[in-house]
Amino acid sequence: MQIIKSIDALRAAVKPLAMQGKTIGLVPTMGALHDGHGALIKESVKNCDVTVVSVFLNPIQFGKNEDLDKYPKRLEADAKLAESLGADFVFAPSVAEMYPDGDPLTLVRDETLESMYCGAYRPGHFRGVLTVVSKLFLISGANHAYFGEKDYQQVFLIERMVRDLNFDIQIHRVKIVREASGLALSSRNEYLTDLERSQALSISTGLKQAKETFEKGERRVAVLRDVVIKSILGNRGQVQYVEVVNQKDLQKFNGALREEDKVVILVAAFFGKTRLIDNIELN
Repeated sequence: MQIIKSIDALRAAVKPLAMQGKTIGLVPTMGALHDGHGALIKESVKNCDVTVVSVFLNPIQFGKNEDLDKYPKRLEADAKLAESLGADFVFAPSVAEMYPDGDPLTLVRDETLESMYCGAYRPGHFRGVLTVVSKLFLISGANHAYFGEKDYQQVFLIERMVRDLNFDIQIHRVKIVREASGLALSSRNEYLTDLERSQALSISTGLKQAKETFEKGERRVAVLRDVVIKSILGNRGQVQYVEVVNQKDLQKFNGALREEDKVVILVAAFFGKTRLIDNIELN
């Protein structure tokens, strides 16, 4: 496996393989890899001839008061994990390599959804995500890209960007990977104290209870939301949002659901200073 730090070098390495007809899989990450990222890498290795794992802490998706500076950085360990799972390249560019003229003036946006849910509390976040992902698609020449469903709004926006802008790439969603306790894996879990980690289980517990309530016939959105909210608040969490939304367009539901509605409950909550997200689909 090779660690590559320049755009030209990655293109030079991957282009001949693509010309040989090999399929290229891309796993975009910000580093601090865990088993959730591992699941993405495994899917790419299983389905593609060549796998590129990008490790780039993208500054333009972080706000002024967010955790860019303290976000865990460990390229050597990330590269070892990627190699152990069968990746062929780790692309680890510097900020100057990706943005040689400073913050880019050309940005990819979704004006409908970029300010909703996570975007409402993280202005500019999804512009930064869509911009860097589009750059990674173009740099890697990938045929396939793999994203985790924990970041439900993110993968939805990426799928829509690919359709709207005619990127010649197939997006693959990979199911949420959870600890045995039920807590969704996240690099930010490292920030949690032992007590906060146990309290944070209330997110997945609440989502599971809401799904059980739904499966028993409850269709009132307010009731389903309250199940999740009460679980989090009862464990000293701070709810940022809990919303029941349409899987097709991520628009909010109000009132009562119909039998044919396919929905997902999106959650963001704080435990201590750590912000966590999670979701569950209700079909």
